[in-house]
Amino acid sequence: MKTVIIHGQSHKGSTYHIAHLLGEKLGGELTEFFLPRDFGEFCVGCTRCFTEHESKCPHYAKLAPLTKAIDEADVVILASPVYVFHATGAMKAFLDHYGYRWMVHSPEEKMFTKQGVCISTAAGMGMGSTNKDMYDSLFFWGTGRIYKYGCAVAATDWDSITEKKKDSIDKAMTSLAYKIISKQGRVKPGLKTRAFFFAMHLMQRKGFNERDVRYWKEKGWTGSVRPW
Repeated sequence: MKTVIIHGQSHKGSTYHIAHLLGEKLGGELTEFFLPRDFGEFCVGCTRCFTEHESKCPHYAKLAPLTKAIDEADVVILASPVYVFHATGAMKAFLDHYGYRWMVHSPEEKMFTKQGVCISTAAGMGMGSTNKDMYDSLFFWGTGRIYKYGCAVAATDWDSITEKKKDSIDKAMTSLAYKIISKQGRVKPGLKTRAFFFAMHLMQRKGFNERDVRYWKEKGWTGSVRPW
């Protein structure tokens, strides 16, 4: 099993430790990236990824190692601490670069049989909205199965978390790892994802963006072929 973790911060705080713990429990090959250290560019809104090809993005080369890791992984973990009730700006800037991969445009077919995880922490509140920031991209990428874990750690750093809370986190990650491992090799998207894909399938028969229409037809998705 291959796992990639995209950390929404460059320091190793509570969110990092929880995501890394899950990655270790999953076993296999683990690759980690830290934002903005490994990628810190903002989308410039040129729209060339939508209208031409993603390789036309001015940040394509810098983003390529992360894209390659995501495409090769079985499990994609997006992890972000809560910043003002949302994901970090670095995580948002990163996800903005993959708008072209949303199902309404040109989704990567490998995503439909992958598993994704959203992990967030805060001293108190905001994990729900932060996880949703990341979940939205995983869902609209077509990720076959998605899990969310948010934790109020009641501390500002990992060392200050109580042992009782750490034990609870460890048990939660053990349980989550078991679920993910048990699904490995037989992941298919749920009803909500299939329904959205079908709606896009109907839209792309005519479409409004030439690049997307061509992409869907080449994949056979406007006919009977499906990516799962």
